[in-house]
Amino acid sequence: MSSQTTFQSVEEERQHIKNRLAASFRIFSKFGFNDGSAGHITARDPENPHHYWVNPFMKHFSQVKASDLLLIDEDGKVLEGEGEINGAAIAIHSAIHKARPDVHAAAHAHSPYGMAWSTLGRLLDPITQDACTFYNDHSLFDDYTGVVYDDSEGDRIADSLGGNKAVILRNHGLLTVGQSVDEAAWWFVAMERACQVQMMAESTGSKPVLIDPESAAHTYEQMGLPDIGKEDFKPLYDMIIKEQPDLLD
Repeated sequence: MSSQTTFQSVEEERQHIKNRLAASFRIFSKFGFNDGSAGHITARDPENPHHYWVNPFMKHFSQVKASDLLLIDEDGKVLEGEGEINGAAIAIHSAIHKARPDVHAAAHAHSPYGMAWSTLGRLLDPITQDACTFYNDHSLFDDYTGVVYDDSEGDRIADSLGGNKAVILRNHGLLTVGQSVDEAAWWFVAMERACQVQMMAESTGSKPVLIDPESAAHTYEQMGLPDIGKEDFKPLYDMIIKEQPDLLD
């Protein structure tokens, strides 16, 4: 289990967060989670928790560097950096960060299996060990009215998320949150894979065997807690840093 990272200064902690954020965009791109201009990951600034770091609009995930990230306030005003902000990022992420002080990062992208699964309007079932990561810890936003630019819809998404780590946005995709960038990014990767696996299993025409509630809950304790998500992100981070060290620029 990981120990708490300590920093010598707020500047060092901020750079750590920005490095993780830039790495997450590169990982999402590598896994095919980049769909045009859609998608965003936010992280609270360590000095002012009402300010967030986010990717600039219209910059491909594969091109994002730590130095490209923008600092914005709760209203989407750019405080540091150059570039525009995706209006949906402001509407969704601002509402979630306001509603959940425990959330330090939130991730949303138009990943293929997440989008496909979201059209079914269903929660994931505990059919594999990995799927138990989300057992009783994800919800469904059972509505779709178009691209989310309205603050009130962001509030409704935050309400649907509740205290969970993830929410399936019907006819839209997935959104995950965490106490760190590492955690939020890993939950997204894991949830996308869980959607893929369940769709593959159900495509056989047979009904998948569910893990019983007691075992699913026990497995959740082994797979779905914050420190575990943070640990599981580390191999991906090490991989992408070695492959694409320019992201730290």
